[in-house]
Parts: sequence; structure tokens; C-alpha cells
Amino acid sequence: MRTRFAPSPNGLLHLGHAYAALVAHDLARAAGGTFHLRIEDIDAARSRPELVEAIRADLDWLGLVPDGPVVFQSSRLASYAAAGERLRALGLLYPCCCTRADIAAAATASGPDGLIYPGTCRGREVDPDGAAWRLDMARAEALAGPLEWIDERAGPQRAQPGLFGDVVLLRKEAPASYHLAATLDDAADGITLVTRGADLFAASHVHRLLQALLGLPVPRWHHHDLLLTPDGRKLAKRRGSPSLADLRQAGRDGHTLVQDLRAGRFPAGISLGRGVESGA
Repeated sequence: MRTRFAPSPNGLLHLGHAYAALVAHDLARAAGGTFHLRIEDIDAARSRPELVEAIRADLDWLGLVPDGPVVFQSSRLASYAAAGERLRALGLLYPCCCTRADIAAAATASGPDGLIYPGTCRGREVDPDGAAWRLDMARAEALAGPLEWIDERAGPQRAQPGLFGDVVLLRKEAPASYHLAATLDDAADGITLVTRGADLFAASHVHRLLQALLGLPVPRWHHHDLLLTPDGRKLAKRRGSPSLADLRQAGRDGHTLVQDLRAGRFPAGISLGRGVESGA
């Protein structure tokens, strides 16, 4: 078994990250497998290279030491471009110049990621320079046929990527979307069990489709619960959740913290669940 923890270096890690790393680490260790660290740093506008060492220091403090060298997404830009070219050659991508406002004005339905793109640019002449590239979901599903995937907690799943509509795979401001980059990276890293929060459960429908289209191996998934605030929202950098670095500098013992998380003992005001942002 190979698992991974894949944070983005755009803010300090918090307790939610500690729990995610713990799940990936412990599942790998229980199976005699390996636990790996991947830095998802392709968003150049938000990534802060100096935070990589802070992430490694946090994991060391927690006693969740990864195996092997750290992998950086920014070293894999060529693989994202190659996958994009392959999907274009299959006639599955089209350029889109719609803004968020355009989509908000035209959308008539919502999906796991919010408003579903209404297909405005599909079949339309669009200057590809600076455009985002979307997956023609109907064509992709027809080409791939019925697909299944397995979550270790929820059991066998029938892939329903159409819930997302025509997702963006190649962005104007970044080399690849989360859907494409994470799918390709997990395959490149030989990950056999993808662990992540329950808020990303639905994303696995899209990732299973991309695996089929690109001929990638199919892992199993484990979508764990989230650490939540009193109002039922997951801990987040943007909400100022206390960082692990702050706890470390305050003299807290990281190994004790991990033991508490394993035992289901959480700080005051924090609970475990799926969260209001994940449809619970």
C-alpha cells in the first residue's frame, strides 16, 4: 500500500491537515505500506516556497515522517500538458472564455462544485489563446462507458462524473486543475489508496473517468471525516484556524496531539463529521 499527504504551500498547516496526514500515515503503516509527501505547488500566485520547510517541520513534530523524497507538482508540468494534448486529440476538450459572471448568469443547475457550466462555449469558435479548456463530459462518458470505483468506507460506487458538468481541466492561471493534476500525480506516485476528506468524495467520480480516458491505474479511495468548527464547517486556512506552527512554538507536544487525534479527543469546540460544506 502507498498513501500520500498532499498539502498546498499557500498557508500554514492546521489541525485539519494533521488529521488528514494521520489518516494517510496510519492506514499505510497498518498495512505495512509507505506514506509519502507531495507538495501541490502549481498555483504560482498563491504558493509560498518558504512554507515547504514548515510543512516538513510540522510532520516531524507530529511523528508522521514520510517515506522517500518529497515530490513537487511543479516538476510535472510537462505531464499535465501531455495529458491535455491526449484528451484534445480524442476530441474531448474545448476552449472556454466564460467568466464567473457569465456562468452565474447562464447556469440553471448546481453540482458538487457549485453552479454547473451550461456549455456556452461548446461547439463555438473561441480563441484558444488564454482560454480555459473544458472536458466535454457527455462525450467523455460515452467514450469511457460505465465505470465503478471503491471507497473503503462507503463501498462500491458507480461513477457519476456528469454531476459536475463540463469541468475545467486546463486553466488560464495554472497548468492544470485539481482534477487533472491530482489524478495524474497519484498515478505517477504509485498511490494505491487515495485518502482525503469527505468534502472531496464527489471529485472521485471525475477522477475515475480521467483514469479511464488516460489509461491510468485505479486505486482505492478512503474519504475520512473532517475536523469541524462549532458551526459545522471544516477547519480552513482562510478562516484563521490555529496553525500547527503556533502550537509547536507554544510548546505543545506533537506526539501527544497525534495520540489524542487517534483516540478521538479533540480541542474544545472541534468535532468530527462530514461538515455543512460537504452536503451533510
